[in-house]
Amino acid sequence: MVTRLPCTTGEWYHCYNRGVDKRIVFRHTRDYERFLALLYTSNGNKSDTISSRFNLDLRFILAEKDNRGNALVDIAVYCLMPNHIHLVLKQLVDGGIAKFMQKVFTAYTMYFNSRSGRTGALFAGTYKAKHIDDDRYLKCVVPYVLLNPIELFQPKWKEGVRDLVAAKKQLSEYQFSSAASFADEESVATKITGTAIRDYYDKLPTFRQMLQDATEYHKEYSPEY
Repeated sequence: MVTRLPCTTGEWYHCYNRGVDKRIVFRHTRDYERFLALLYTSNGNKSDTISSRFNLDLRFILAEKDNRGNALVDIAVYCLMPNHIHLVLKQLVDGGIAKFMQKVFTAYTMYFNSRSGRTGALFAGTYKAKHIDDDRYLKCVVPYVLLNPIELFQPKWKEGVRDLVAAKKQLSEYQFSSAASFADEESVATKITGTAIRDYYDKLPTFRQMLQDATEYHKEYSPEY
């Protein structure tokens, strides 16, 4: 269920949010990369900002020595879409998810508003968090998040209307999800997520199986964003 109650340490959650009035929150590659950099720099108990850095390049930030302190969350997978965001997170310390999300969304809103000459909220209120209470649920929500970009090219894929060959190619070319990291490939995403989620699988699912699991999740839980 969707909850705004404190998250439980050691448990997984599907966290998501969208732009206020469903507005676009990522307009350029640099916007996506700023959010990805924040996913990395905000995941620690030491204060860190990227606004004062001389070099804001995502790859440069990820290559730096890790001075974030102890991690707040384990980021299993993520996906950034033009007007919404999906994350699958495990809370590692009490209050970790709330602190992590507050740091990320506050910093990104300040960045976006400064570049756009706007004020006020950018996202539609507090993020939503669905508790993932068993392994089967986890193994359905992970592909749901990773395969979300397919809707940019095949809007009815969640209803089963899809070209599998094209979908696989389109997903492989999408830069703003952690699909490559999940597939055991070296990528920028691996520095942000780590590889802990793969420990839940004896064997990684095929693309077809991921599509089936994602469709099952969509039909049963239908997150609103």
